Amino acid sequence: MPVLNEKGYLRRAVETVLAQEVDGPSELILALGPSNDGTNDLARELAAHDPRIELVDNPAADIPAGLNLAIRAGRYPTVVRVDAHSELEPGYTRRALATLDRVRAANVGGVMRADGRSPFQRAVARAYNSPVGLGGGAYHGGTHEGEAESAYLGVMRRAVLDEVGLFDESIRRGEDWELNLRIRRAGYRVWFDPSLSVTYWPRESWSRLARQFHATGRWRGELVRRFGRGNSLRFFAPPALVAALAISLVVGILQLTGVLSGWWSVAASLVYLPVIAYVLLIAAWAIGPGGGKGWRDKLWTAAVLPTMHVSWGAGFLAGVARGAHDTVDTSRLGDRNTPLP
Repeated sequence: MPVLNEKGYLRRAVETVLAQEVDGPSELILALGPSNDGTNDLARELAAHDPRIELVDNPAADIPAGLNLAIRAGRYPTVVRVDAHSELEPGYTRRALATLDRVRAANVGGVMRADGRSPFQRAVARAYNSPVGLGGGAYHGGTHEGEAESAYLGVMRRAVLDEVGLFDESIRRGEDWELNLRIRRAGYRVWFDPSLSVTYWPRESWSRLARQFHATGRWRGELVRRFGRGNSLRFFAPPALVAALAISLVVGILQLTGVLSGWWSVAASLVYLPVIAYVLLIAAWAIGPGGGKGWRDKLWTAAVLPTMHVSWGAGFLAGVARGAHDTVDTSRLGDRNTPLP
Protein backbone atom coordinates (compact mmCIF):
# COMPACT_ATOMS: atom_id res chain seq x y z
CA MET A 1 0.00 0.00 0.00
CA PRO A 2 1.63 3.28 -1.11
CA VAL A 3 0.68 6.04 1.34
CA LEU A 4 0.87 9.85 1.12
CA ASN A 5 -1.22 12.32 3.14
CA GLU A 6 -3.99 9.84 3.97
CA LYS A 7 -4.58 10.46 7.68
CA GLY A 8 -8.35 10.55 7.25
CA TYR A 9 -8.48 7.27 5.34
CA LEU A 10 -5.51 5.13 6.37
CA ARG A 11 -6.87 3.55 9.55
CA ARG A 12 -10.00 2.22 7.86
CA ALA A 13 -8.05 1.08 4.79
CA VAL A 14 -5.63 -0.87 6.99
CA GLU A 15 -8.48 -2.37 9.04
CA THR A 16 -10.19 -3.75 5.94
CA VAL A 17 -6.93 -5.31 4.76
CA LEU A 18 -6.10 -6.94 8.08
CA ALA A 19 -9.66 -8.29 8.33
CA GLN A 20 -9.19 -10.36 5.16
CA GLU A 21 -9.19 -14.11 5.77
CA VAL A 22 -6.64 -16.15 3.82
CA ASP A 23 -5.31 -19.69 4.11
CA GLY A 24 -1.78 -19.00 5.21
CA PRO A 25 0.41 -16.17 6.46
CA SER A 26 0.06 -12.60 5.23
CA GLU A 27 1.65 -9.21 5.69
CA LEU A 28 0.75 -5.60 4.94
CA ILE A 29 3.61 -3.43 3.75
CA LEU A 30 3.04 0.33 3.84
CA ALA A 31 5.32 2.38 1.58
CA LEU A 32 5.35 5.74 3.36
CA GLY A 33 5.85 8.93 1.35
CA PRO A 34 6.85 12.24 2.98
CA SER A 35 3.38 13.08 4.33
CA ASN A 36 2.80 16.37 6.14
CA ASP A 37 -0.56 15.66 7.78
CA GLY A 38 0.41 13.16 10.46
CA THR A 39 -0.15 10.09 8.27
CA ASN A 40 3.23 8.54 9.06
CA ASP A 41 2.72 8.89 12.80
CA LEU A 42 -0.59 7.06 12.40
CA ALA A 43 1.11 4.36 10.32
CA ARG A 44 3.72 3.81 13.02
CA GLU A 45 0.95 3.60 15.63
CA LEU A 46 -0.89 0.98 13.58
CA ALA A 47 2.31 -1.01 13.01
CA ALA A 48 3.06 -1.01 16.72
CA HIS A 49 -0.24 -2.77 17.40
CA ASP A 50 -0.09 -5.45 14.68
CA PRO A 51 3.05 -7.43 13.76
CA ARG A 52 1.68 -8.08 10.26
CA ILE A 53 2.26 -4.43 9.32
CA GLU A 54 5.69 -3.51 7.98
CA LEU A 55 6.83 -0.02 7.02
CA VAL A 56 9.21 1.02 4.24
CA ASP A 57 10.21 4.56 3.34
CA ASN A 58 9.29 5.96 -0.07
CA PRO A 59 11.09 9.33 -0.12
CA ALA A 60 10.31 9.90 -3.82
CA ALA A 61 6.57 9.75 -2.99
CA ASP A 62 5.80 8.34 -6.46
CA ILE A 63 3.27 5.48 -6.49
CA PRO A 64 5.24 3.07 -8.74
CA ALA A 65 8.40 3.59 -6.67
CA GLY A 66 6.47 2.90 -3.47
CA LEU A 67 4.85 -0.20 -4.96
CA ASN A 68 8.22 -1.59 -6.03
CA LEU A 69 9.75 -0.95 -2.60
CA ALA A 70 6.85 -2.76 -0.94
CA ILE A 71 6.91 -5.68 -3.39
CA ARG A 72 10.67 -6.16 -2.95
CA ALA A 73 10.19 -6.18 0.81
CA GLY A 74 7.46 -8.83 0.54
CA ARG A 75 8.05 -12.46 1.45
CA TYR A 76 5.12 -14.28 -0.19
CA PRO A 77 4.32 -15.55 -3.72
CA THR A 78 1.15 -13.48 -4.19
CA VAL A 79 1.01 -9.67 -4.22
CA VAL A 80 -2.28 -7.94 -3.36
CA ARG A 81 -2.08 -4.30 -4.31
CA VAL A 82 -4.17 -2.04 -2.08
CA ASP A 83 -4.70 1.70 -1.86
CA ALA A 84 -4.86 3.94 1.21
CA HIS A 85 -7.91 5.68 -0.28
CA SER A 86 -9.80 2.41 -0.63
CA GLU A 87 -11.51 -0.25 1.47
CA LEU A 88 -11.50 -3.95 0.61
CA GLU A 89 -14.84 -5.72 0.81
CA PRO A 90 -15.03 -8.75 3.14
CA GLY A 91 -13.81 -11.89 1.41
CA TYR A 92 -12.06 -9.92 -1.35
CA THR A 93 -8.67 -11.59 -1.02
CA ARG A 94 -9.98 -15.14 -0.62
CA ARG A 95 -12.17 -14.80 -3.74
CA ALA A 96 -9.37 -13.18 -5.72
CA LEU A 97 -6.93 -15.99 -4.88
CA ALA A 98 -9.54 -18.55 -5.90
CA THR A 99 -10.12 -16.78 -9.23
CA LEU A 100 -6.37 -16.47 -9.81
CA ASP A 101 -6.06 -20.27 -9.56
CA ARG A 102 -9.33 -21.09 -11.32
CA VAL A 103 -8.59 -19.17 -14.53
CA ARG A 104 -4.78 -19.52 -14.30
CA ALA A 105 -4.31 -15.77 -14.58
CA ALA A 106 -1.30 -13.65 -13.67
CA ASN A 107 -3.35 -10.73 -12.37
CA VAL A 108 -6.95 -10.50 -11.18
CA GLY A 109 -8.94 -7.35 -10.44
CA GLY A 110 -12.50 -6.41 -9.68
CA VAL A 111 -14.86 -3.44 -9.55
CA MET A 112 -13.96 -0.01 -8.21
CA ARG A 113 -17.07 1.16 -6.37
CA ALA A 114 -16.58 4.84 -5.71
CA ASP A 115 -18.38 6.41 -2.75
CA GLY A 116 -18.48 9.83 -1.11
CA ARG A 117 -19.10 11.58 2.19
CA SER A 118 -19.86 15.10 1.02
CA PRO A 119 -22.26 16.14 -1.79
CA PHE A 120 -19.27 16.97 -4.01
CA GLN A 121 -17.46 13.70 -3.34
CA ARG A 122 -20.67 11.73 -3.93
CA ALA A 123 -21.07 13.50 -7.28
CA VAL A 124 -17.53 12.49 -8.22
CA ALA A 125 -18.32 8.94 -7.13
CA ARG A 126 -21.40 8.85 -9.36
CA ALA A 127 -19.24 10.01 -12.26
CA TYR A 128 -16.68 7.28 -11.54
CA ASN A 129 -19.38 4.63 -11.44
CA SER A 130 -21.09 5.72 -14.66
CA PRO A 131 -20.13 4.94 -18.28
CA VAL A 132 -20.43 8.67 -19.04
CA GLY A 133 -17.84 9.59 -16.43
CA LEU A 134 -14.83 7.37 -17.14
CA GLY A 135 -15.68 5.74 -20.42
CA GLY A 136 -17.09 2.39 -19.37
CA GLY A 137 -13.93 0.46 -18.48
CA ALA A 138 -14.76 -2.97 -17.03
CA TYR A 139 -13.63 -2.15 -13.50
CA HIS A 140 -15.90 0.92 -13.41
CA GLY A 141 -19.04 -1.21 -13.36
CA GLY A 142 -18.61 -4.21 -15.61
CA THR A 143 -20.72 -7.29 -14.92
CA HIS A 144 -19.18 -9.94 -17.20
CA GLU A 145 -16.17 -11.95 -16.09
CA GLY A 146 -13.34 -12.38 -18.57
CA GLU A 147 -9.95 -11.30 -19.86
CA ALA A 148 -9.27 -7.59 -19.43
CA GLU A 149 -6.98 -4.84 -20.65
CA SER A 150 -5.99 -3.89 -17.12
CA ALA A 151 -7.02 -4.57 -13.52
CA TYR A 152 -7.98 -2.21 -10.73
CA LEU A 153 -5.37 -2.60 -7.97
CA GLY A 154 -4.77 -6.28 -8.76
CA VAL A 155 -3.92 -9.59 -7.12
CA MET A 156 -0.75 -10.72 -8.86
CA ARG A 157 1.63 -13.66 -9.03
CA ARG A 158 5.03 -12.55 -7.76
CA ALA A 159 6.81 -14.93 -10.17
CA VAL A 160 5.23 -13.16 -13.16
CA LEU A 161 6.20 -9.76 -11.78
CA ASP A 162 9.78 -10.95 -11.40
CA GLU A 163 9.71 -12.22 -14.99
CA VAL A 164 8.27 -9.14 -16.73
CA GLY A 165 9.71 -6.58 -14.32
CA LEU A 166 7.99 -4.57 -11.61
CA PHE A 167 6.24 -1.23 -12.08
CA ASP A 168 7.98 1.19 -14.45
CA GLU A 169 9.13 4.00 -12.16
CA SER A 170 9.43 6.40 -15.09
CA ILE A 171 5.61 6.35 -15.37
CA ARG A 172 3.94 8.25 -12.55
CA ARG A 173 0.32 7.71 -13.63
CA GLY A 174 -1.07 4.79 -15.58
CA GLU A 175 1.67 2.55 -14.22
CA ASP A 176 -0.83 -0.27 -13.64
CA TRP A 177 -2.03 -0.20 -17.26
CA GLU A 178 1.55 -0.34 -18.55
CA LEU A 179 2.45 -3.24 -16.26
CA ASN A 180 -0.62 -5.17 -17.40
CA LEU A 181 0.33 -4.49 -21.01
CA ARG A 182 3.69 -6.17 -20.36
CA ILE A 183 1.98 -9.06 -18.60
CA ARG A 184 -0.36 -9.61 -21.54
CA ARG A 185 2.43 -9.29 -24.11
CA ALA A 186 4.36 -11.95 -22.18
CA GLY A 187 1.47 -14.33 -22.84
CA TYR A 188 -0.23 -14.20 -19.44
CA ARG A 189 -3.85 -13.45 -18.59
CA VAL A 190 -5.17 -10.34 -16.90
CA TRP A 191 -8.63 -11.17 -15.58
CA PHE A 192 -11.68 -9.18 -14.50
CA ASP A 193 -13.93 -10.71 -11.84
CA PRO A 194 -17.03 -8.59 -11.04
CA SER A 195 -17.56 -10.46 -7.77
CA LEU A 196 -14.52 -8.60 -6.39
CA SER A 197 -15.37 -5.17 -5.05
CA VAL A 198 -13.30 -2.33 -3.58
CA THR A 199 -14.70 0.91 -2.18
CA TYR A 200 -12.79 3.95 -3.45
CA TRP A 201 -12.99 7.46 -1.98
CA PRO A 202 -12.47 10.13 -4.70
CA ARG A 203 -10.95 13.59 -4.28
CA GLU A 204 -12.82 15.88 -1.91
CA SER A 205 -12.56 19.26 -3.68
CA TRP A 206 -12.92 20.73 -7.15
CA SER A 207 -9.29 21.87 -7.42
CA ARG A 208 -7.92 18.50 -6.33
CA LEU A 209 -10.18 16.69 -8.78
CA ALA A 210 -9.06 18.93 -11.65
CA ARG A 211 -5.37 18.51 -10.74
CA GLN A 212 -5.74 14.74 -10.49
CA PHE A 213 -7.42 14.39 -13.87
CA HIS A 214 -5.07 16.79 -15.63
CA ALA A 215 -2.05 14.82 -14.39
CA THR A 216 -3.68 11.50 -15.30
CA GLY A 217 -4.53 12.77 -18.77
CA ARG A 218 -1.00 14.09 -19.24
CA TRP A 219 0.45 10.69 -18.44
CA ARG A 220 -2.03 8.96 -20.74
CA GLY A 221 -0.77 11.22 -23.49
CA GLU A 222 2.75 10.09 -22.62
CA LEU A 223 1.62 6.46 -22.82
CA VAL A 224 0.17 7.13 -26.27
CA ARG A 225 3.55 8.53 -27.33
CA ARG A 226 5.24 5.38 -26.07
CA PHE A 227 2.74 2.66 -27.02
CA GLY A 228 0.52 4.13 -29.76
CA ARG A 229 -2.48 1.99 -30.61
CA GLY A 230 -1.83 -0.21 -27.58
CA ASN A 231 -4.13 2.33 -25.94
CA SER A 232 -7.90 1.84 -26.10
CA LEU A 233 -9.86 4.17 -28.39
CA ARG A 234 -11.98 5.33 -25.42
CA PHE A 235 -8.97 7.30 -24.16
CA PHE A 236 -9.29 9.62 -27.16
CA ALA A 237 -12.82 10.86 -26.37
CA PRO A 238 -11.89 13.59 -23.81
CA PRO A 239 -9.17 15.16 -26.01
CA ALA A 240 -11.63 15.13 -28.93
CA LEU A 241 -14.05 17.06 -26.72
CA VAL A 242 -11.38 19.63 -25.81
CA ALA A 243 -10.46 20.03 -29.47
CA ALA A 244 -14.15 20.53 -30.38
CA LEU A 245 -14.53 23.16 -27.64
CA ALA A 246 -11.43 25.02 -28.83
CA ILE A 247 -12.53 24.98 -32.49
CA SER A 248 -16.03 26.14 -31.51
CA LEU A 249 -14.55 29.03 -29.51
CA VAL A 250 -12.42 30.14 -32.46
CA VAL A 251 -15.33 29.91 -34.88
CA GLY A 252 -17.56 31.85 -32.47
CA ILE A 253 -15.03 34.67 -32.21
CA LEU A 254 -14.65 34.81 -36.00
CA GLN A 255 -18.43 34.97 -36.39
CA LEU A 256 -18.85 37.69 -33.77
CA THR A 257 -16.13 39.82 -35.36
CA GLY A 258 -17.60 39.39 -38.85
CA VAL A 259 -14.60 37.54 -40.26
CA LEU A 260 -16.95 34.65 -41.01
CA SER A 261 -20.27 35.62 -42.54
CA GLY A 262 -22.88 34.41 -44.99
CA TRP A 263 -22.70 30.82 -46.11
CA TRP A 264 -19.21 30.47 -44.69
CA SER A 265 -20.62 31.26 -41.27
CA VAL A 266 -23.48 28.78 -41.72
CA ALA A 267 -21.10 26.03 -42.81
CA ALA A 268 -18.69 26.77 -39.96
CA SER A 269 -21.54 26.48 -37.45
CA LEU A 270 -21.47 22.71 -37.96
CA VAL A 271 -18.52 22.64 -35.55
CA TYR A 272 -20.97 23.38 -32.74
CA LEU A 273 -22.83 20.08 -33.21
CA PRO A 274 -20.43 17.88 -31.18
CA VAL A 275 -20.43 20.43 -28.34
CA ILE A 276 -24.23 20.66 -28.37
CA ALA A 277 -24.46 16.85 -28.35
CA TYR A 278 -22.09 16.72 -25.38
CA VAL A 279 -24.04 19.34 -23.44
CA LEU A 280 -27.27 17.43 -24.07
CA LEU A 281 -25.64 14.17 -22.94
CA ILE A 282 -24.40 15.70 -19.68
CA ALA A 283 -27.76 17.37 -19.04
CA ALA A 284 -29.68 14.15 -19.71
CA TRP A 285 -27.39 12.14 -17.46
CA ALA A 286 -27.50 14.70 -14.65
CA ILE A 287 -31.29 15.06 -14.79
CA GLY A 288 -31.81 11.31 -14.98
CA PRO A 289 -31.27 8.67 -12.28
CA GLY A 290 -27.50 8.78 -12.81
CA GLY A 291 -27.37 12.34 -11.48
CA GLY A 292 -28.53 11.52 -7.97
CA LYS A 293 -31.78 12.06 -6.11
CA GLY A 294 -32.11 15.79 -5.44
CA TRP A 295 -31.49 18.89 -7.53
CA ARG A 296 -28.35 19.66 -5.56
CA ASP A 297 -26.91 16.27 -6.46
CA LYS A 298 -27.89 16.72 -10.09
CA LEU A 299 -26.22 20.13 -10.30
CA TRP A 300 -23.04 18.76 -8.76
CA THR A 301 -23.07 15.91 -11.27
CA ALA A 302 -23.51 18.34 -14.16
CA ALA A 303 -20.51 20.31 -12.89
CA VAL A 304 -18.23 17.38 -12.05
CA LEU A 305 -18.48 15.50 -15.35
CA PRO A 306 -17.14 18.35 -17.57
CA THR A 307 -14.43 19.08 -14.98
CA MET A 308 -13.19 15.51 -15.27
CA HIS A 309 -13.46 15.35 -19.06
CA VAL A 310 -11.93 18.73 -19.88
CA SER A 311 -9.10 18.45 -17.32
CA TRP A 312 -8.22 14.96 -18.53
CA GLY A 313 -8.53 15.88 -22.21
CA ALA A 314 -6.39 19.02 -21.87
CA GLY A 315 -3.76 17.03 -20.00
CA PHE A 316 -3.85 14.32 -22.67
CA LEU A 317 -3.24 16.80 -25.51
CA ALA A 318 -0.35 18.36 -23.59
CA GLY A 319 1.10 14.91 -22.94
CA VAL A 320 0.87 13.88 -26.57
CA ALA A 321 2.39 17.17 -27.74
CA ARG A 322 5.16 17.57 -25.17
CA GLY A 323 5.28 14.41 -23.08
CA ALA A 324 4.62 14.09 -19.36
CA HIS A 325 8.21 14.71 -18.23
CA ASP A 326 8.08 15.30 -14.45
CA THR A 327 4.32 15.88 -14.21
CA VAL A 328 3.15 15.00 -10.71
CA ASP A 329 -0.37 14.52 -9.37
CA THR A 330 -0.40 17.22 -6.69
CA SER A 331 -3.97 16.50 -5.58
CA ARG A 332 -2.72 14.58 -2.52
CA LEU A 333 -0.10 17.11 -1.47
CA GLY A 334 -1.03 19.10 1.61
CA ASP A 335 -4.33 17.24 1.87
CA ARG A 336 -5.92 17.79 5.27
CA ASN A 337 -8.50 15.05 5.48
CA THR A 338 -10.85 14.82 8.41
CA PRO A 339 -10.92 11.54 10.35
CA LEU A 340 -13.51 8.95 9.56
CA PRO A 341 -16.66 9.27 11.68
